[in-house]
Amino acid sequence: MKLIRFGSAGSEKPGICAPGGKWLDCSGFGEDWNEAFFGSDGINRLLQWLDKNQARCATVDPSTRLGSPVARPSKIICVGLNYSLHAKESGMEVPEQPVIFMKATSSLVGPFDDIIIPKNSVKTDWEVELAIVIGKRALYVSEQDAMNYVAGYVLHNDVSERDFQLNHGGQWVKGKSCDTFAPLGPWLVTQDEIADPHRLRLWLKVNGERMQDSNTSDLVHGIPKLVSYISQYMSLLPGDVISTGTPAGVGMGLKPPRYLQPGDVVELGIDGLGTSKQNVKAFS
Repeated sequence: MKLIRFGSAGSEKPGICAPGGKWLDCSGFGEDWNEAFFGSDGINRLLQWLDKNQARCATVDPSTRLGSPVARPSKIICVGLNYSLHAKESGMEVPEQPVIFMKATSSLVGPFDDIIIPKNSVKTDWEVELAIVIGKRALYVSEQDAMNYVAGYVLHNDVSERDFQLNHGGQWVKGKSCDTFAPLGPWLVTQDEIADPHRLRLWLKVNGERMQDSNTSDLVHGIPKLVSYISQYMSLLPGDVISTGTPAGVGMGLKPPRYLQPGDVVELGIDGLGTSKQNVKAFS
């Protein structure tokens, strides 16, 4: 199943992308795709509801804006340097343990919303990533049991301001959390639809030029390790997003480096998870 949220920013409604690509309004189900939904076996309850009610769901105009397929979660956790070639292009060692950092949930936007270059930015960068969505509270989870805590998968552009991230002191979160820096979607694809999340091609283009092209088989630390590892340090709540890292090909790693400018267009995709597109604009 593919979950969507559609409508104007801040007023999104819940829906699904049905087989064949038709968008259906699931407002009659009475819940948003949020922590309460995921934490109460919402996916199975929705499937049961759709068995009886799908024929009565209104069709959504495909020109309608899509928001993040997950209502604002309690946290977005990102994993750094989780592809070996990306670590190399960053001039850093492949980490023995996952490098984790937070991204403010206020950075979350829809898959086709604009990326806004923040004030004083000189190094706004792109990062295609596979993100996972937690399906139930996870604390001290074993790697063997970790996949039972995954609700599904989603495409994420982990937009990053490298000067803020690396040269302004403190943690990476400064360069990761600007408004519009987390385009998510188009859909949340439930776990049953993805045979192997560690065998997915992911790619990103800037102005039609392919910058990133890799496969999740190259992840240094796979999904079970990440869910288990992070759950040793904090409770993962239903609806939380874990973004698993980006492959080589980011702007910072080019020679010379290249960063996003107003007027640029970023397109990205992952097998089975759809594609997204963002126009880049200056802050005004």
